[in-house]
Amino acid sequence: MAHDSSEAAPSAHPGPPPGTAPGSVLKRERVREHLLGLIDVRRPGDAIPSERTLCAALEVSRPTLRAAVDELVATGVLVREHGRGMFVAPAKITQELSADEAPFAVRQASGHWSSRVLEHSTAPAGARIGRRLRISPGARLLYIARLRLVDGAPMAIEHLHIPADLIPALTPAELEAGDLYEHLRDHHGVHVHEAQQSIEPTVVNEAEADLLDVPLLSPALLIERLTTDSTGRPVEYVHSVYRGDRYRIVSRLALGATPGTGRPGHHPGIPPGDLGRRGIITSTTRGDIHTRT
Repeated sequence: MAHDSSEAAPSAHPGPPPGTAPGSVLKRERVREHLLGLIDVRRPGDAIPSERTLCAALEVSRPTLRAAVDELVATGVLVREHGRGMFVAPAKITQELSADEAPFAVRQASGHWSSRVLEHSTAPAGARIGRRLRISPGARLLYIARLRLVDGAPMAIEHLHIPADLIPALTPAELEAGDLYEHLRDHHGVHVHEAQQSIEPTVVNEAEADLLDVPLLSPALLIERLTTDSTGRPVEYVHSVYRGDRYRIVSRLALGATPGTGRPGHHPGIPPGDLGRRGIITSTTRGDIHTRT
């Protein structure tokens, strides 16, 4: 995890990279969020509206919609059945890597991190993100898409959503220079305290492949995070796509019995019965950048 963990140098290219049409990142984000919002209020196996209905509601072309659906099918969120339609996929298995008593202590990721802003706008939060940030669907939200680079090489695409009333003015230049959380603290009085984060495998779509300079459908990590301040108020929801060939997560685990049961739980890669009895599982996580050979 490397979100603003090291100082970012100002970019000499504040706009989208060549070949990326203005507004295209925001359009893809809008379609993706609408689909995920539909999935949020349905159960596994429930149908979602037809492509024709969705295209009309979102005012997008069928190829644009299909690209978003293909991405969610590839990541196991939707299931497409020929001749029947699209359905919510079965629920995923969740493995907790953190103890309930304390949040992760996160180390700084390696390399020199910088940012390039791709999109910067305000829009209504909508139902899905509004629920996460505990604000009304009509509340104004600051949306930022930015490309994260390590030592000048593209590493991740971040989509940040911040309630606009927390930060009346946040310019692209501010987002490209320095640590975002330090900036929020020093200039806007927002003190981030902790975050809940999920990580799962995904593949990159065509637009992401262009920005990250990797082949289409290359493996990647989808990282979603909800950040809260010292009062427990949500201040940021972000989802990011990190290159799978250049980024990995390393965890240190203390293995033991499940609290209150005396029996070991399931830990990925470790056969049942192979655990000691030294206490609850705890973990620290850091981002580890490595290059291909």
